[in-house]
Amino acid sequence: MRTKDLLAAIATGLWRWDNASGRVTLDAEAARLLGLPAEPVELTEAAVRSRFHPVDFAEINGVVQLAVSEETLAEARLRIVDERGRVLRIVRSRSRPRIVDGDFELVGTLQEVPEPQPGTSAAHTPITGDWRRSREAFLLDAGRALAEARSTAEVLRVAAGLSMPGFMPDGLAVFGIEGDRLSVIGHHGHRPGDEQSFMDMALEIDYPAAEVVRTGRAIYLPTPEDYSRRYPATWPLAARFRRTSWAFLPLVNAGRTIGAWMAGFAQPVAFTPDERSVLTTVARMLAQALARAGMQEEQQELALGLQRSMMPTVQPDIPGMTVAARYVPTGGGLEVGGDWYDMIPLPSGRIALVIGDVQGHDVRAAGLMGQLRIALRAYASEGHHPDAVLSRASRFLAGINETEFRGHGEDQRFATCLYIEVDPATGLLDIARAGHPDPAIRMSDGTMLVRPTAGGLPLGIVPDTDYPTTRLVLEPGETMMVCTDGLIETGGHDLETGWARLRDIVEAHEVGGEDESLERLADALVQAVHGPPSHHTTGPLVDRREDDIAVLLLSREGGSCGVGAGGLPAPQPVRRTVLSVAQAEPERIAEARRQIRDVLHDWADPDQVDSAVLMVSEMVTNVLMHTDGDALLVAEISGERGARRIRVDVADSSDELPHRRCPGELASSGRGLVLLELLAGAWGVDPRGDGKSTWFELYEGAGEAVGPAGPVSSEPEPDPESEPDPESESESAA
Repeated sequence: MRTKDLLAAIATGLWRWDNASGRVTLDAEAARLLGLPAEPVELTEAAVRSRFHPVDFAEINGVVQLAVSEETLAEARLRIVDERGRVLRIVRSRSRPRIVDGDFELVGTLQEVPEPQPGTSAAHTPITGDWRRSREAFLLDAGRALAEARSTAEVLRVAAGLSMPGFMPDGLAVFGIEGDRLSVIGHHGHRPGDEQSFMDMALEIDYPAAEVVRTGRAIYLPTPEDYSRRYPATWPLAARFRRTSWAFLPLVNAGRTIGAWMAGFAQPVAFTPDERSVLTTVARMLAQALARAGMQEEQQELALGLQRSMMPTVQPDIPGMTVAARYVPTGGGLEVGGDWYDMIPLPSGRIALVIGDVQGHDVRAAGLMGQLRIALRAYASEGHHPDAVLSRASRFLAGINETEFRGHGEDQRFATCLYIEVDPATGLLDIARAGHPDPAIRMSDGTMLVRPTAGGLPLGIVPDTDYPTTRLVLEPGETMMVCTDGLIETGGHDLETGWARLRDIVEAHEVGGEDESLERLADALVQAVHGPPSHHTTGPLVDRREDDIAVLLLSREGGSCGVGAGGLPAPQPVRRTVLSVAQAEPERIAEARRQIRDVLHDWADPDQVDSAVLMVSEMVTNVLMHTDGDALLVAEISGERGARRIRVDVADSSDELPHRRCPGELASSGRGLVLLELLAGAWGVDPRGDGKSTWFELYEGAGEAVGPAGPVSSEPEPDPESEPDPESESESAA
């Protein structure tokens, strides 16, 4: 009897599927089973696909791919449907792939399975069964868990906890490749030390995992006899674990074998096509997760190396001062951005503190940051003053921008920078600022104030830019904080709410030992932004902006320790702020008002705070309007909380003294000194050798009191016709 007649006698059809041409050849019985006329026919792939249930056709694709990779039999059950989608019958397909000219063809049989009854709707005839649904749920969970793993250790932990449906392995091992050696990099279900026999094995060894790596094909060993027969040399290593079945699968990523995965079973496993499909899918996901984790760990190692090379170690032995610094990248990419800080010893014996931020969060920003940091170090080491250092740095960055734009079409980048020259002996700070946030000072009583400084454009925008210098003094017991905008704005904050958040942290910080206290403060500032969600507050901006963070803290030793000379209690620390308002900078009047409000942020009486702000605005405005010089504002708070005094002095270079006037009801000016009389606890005018100082005082807890009847002065009153008119300028300043 011929083979064709024999197959027809047992109702088995023969088919041939050529994947290269997309043509399928059916004999008469195979055509009948597919619901076609019972005669030999050649069809297109699309025509045959229309006879299968869509879910089953997708399933057989996976089975075929598995069989092609393993050169094994492809077996599946398929629902045959008619034009209306009703199930006609269920057939079992058995086929063996054959590689032809780099592609494959399937040659196999179709045989009817006597279930379910014909005519039943395909939607109500699931063929997958509970096992297949469990398998799909398992693969979804495994894929999700492996995708979330961020390190090799996490991937191995997830792999060890996988619970496969129906055939749970009791031992797992992952082998990694290093050169021509194979070693266990992670395992589960074994005692500590069991892996020693499988460490540093040669790839040529007669061991299943080594063969899998060499060939890239999975090996299934259903019985101990299969294992001992195929690998007699290494069978004794496996026999002591008393398992009955083993599966060794290659870990392949991007076409490259990166290792092998072993699953050992205490119960016999036949390794059916469905079981092999599950194992193969898990191996693919495991390989991708390991490759992804390895790449991320390499990037982190590279980032740490770059960071260590670009970020200096803060100098711990500055006489009379303590320094702490932190750098936190955004967490994306190489974790290296454009923020930086630096400490530079100067020829004069002083120290330069530098902090800056290059535009962008990419590799180019990091490269520009490195070049700019080196340039700033070179200019500072030559002994230039802060303004000259920033001017040269701006010219340097502008030159780089022009060269890269011409050569590569790169966008031009700018950088903000704050350069501070510190005299450790006196606490003198000479500050030049290029578009960077101002420094903040934590005073000896714990209050934090943002100290406004003169500044210029960011570096690199205009080659020849002037950068004015602001001089401040860091008093004993005070701490200066400089940072990039990431510390202020990350979390959806603007400058106002960001500084308010930082002030709460700084003022709540308890002062201890200088070094330890400053390090704890640096950690607290970073945790407020990049710590757990419960540690930071969200700002008013809708989008949560992430940015690199650099922060530098400088503390001057010698603050009050609670005991003064002779064992007497130390005097209460004085809260003091100084601000200069130039004739060409009337916009800084608003800054003066803000400084006074910040100094009085914990004052008991809010009405007195408003009064102080109004009087300062009047006094500074009058100086700018009625003299040719600048205004120098000095505010000091002293005394115990609840009974403190604030004294505000506004000095100018004019010898002309103001006097009180009596304006009529319709007058638009002349009420400035009247306001001082009404609002101040005390006030006066003190002549000086180079001008005069107008001052007022307020007393916490005492309410508003009327001061002297007029300004305190030893000079004769000026002619009323030449009196400065403070009230008119108050309105224009508003």
